[in-house]
Amino acid sequence: MSRHLVSIVTPVHGPAVSLLPEAYASILQQELPEGWEWEWLIQEDGEGVHAVAHLPGDDPRISIDSSRRGGPQVARTMAFARSCMSGESEYIKVFDADDLMAPGALARDIDVLSRRPTVGWTTSRALDLLPDGSTVGFDGDPARGVLPAGSVWRYWQDNKRAQVHPATLCARRELLLVLGGWMALPASGDTGLLLGLDALADGWFHDEVGLLYRKHPDQITQHPSHSQGPEWEARMHIIEHHTRALRAMLRPRGQACPTAP
Repeated sequence: MSRHLVSIVTPVHGPAVSLLPEAYASILQQELPEGWEWEWLIQEDGEGVHAVAHLPGDDPRISIDSSRRGGPQVARTMAFARSCMSGESEYIKVFDADDLMAPGALARDIDVLSRRPTVGWTTSRALDLLPDGSTVGFDGDPARGVLPAGSVWRYWQDNKRAQVHPATLCARRELLLVLGGWMALPASGDTGLLLGLDALADGWFHDEVGLLYRKHPDQITQHPSHSQGPEWEARMHIIEHHTRALRAMLRPRGQACPTAP
């Protein structure tokens, strides 16, 4: 039987490195379809992270490398680059070092992408994992099933946030190559990638929980500039115009490009 591979890409910096053992335990809980394997590509964002000290050295599926400090979006793209060097991986799964992957998440992603060739990417329901161990969900998730291309964009235009969580993404490798990986922004680069994928192909939403999204003081989303101020405005501006440009390029030749899709 031929080997099929999904690459899990994980950026990690100093404050989150101690959480890697819990992340690893959640990956070990995954049961994959027959013939499928995973590899875990951990990318240290800068020097002095020492992820190797927190993980077993005898699991060949774990690969750790480091790159100059550039933030999580750059680290994710560097991990993705390592996946492309072998050319074996079919799907790329996003997974942050401080989060937990829910049981069954990888199998559900693989199942949809394997059986539905028109679906280019998947997301799933996420729960916030609070410091006391409790979880919090949110209303407003889409219904289980296909997310037609452009649907995430329309929601983002009204709310300046995506209706589905980009930290749960799993995508076909070729689509990530077209987009060049993650947008190199201090934050929200994963949202930029999600909107790019939404421009290129239909997606899928799993209504089962796929991720426990840990909330803690050291995460980037706790920074004052994350959701307001000049940096936020600049990030939203480039994400919007990047998406508009992609959508315009994908229109049939000769079709007018309206100013407001």
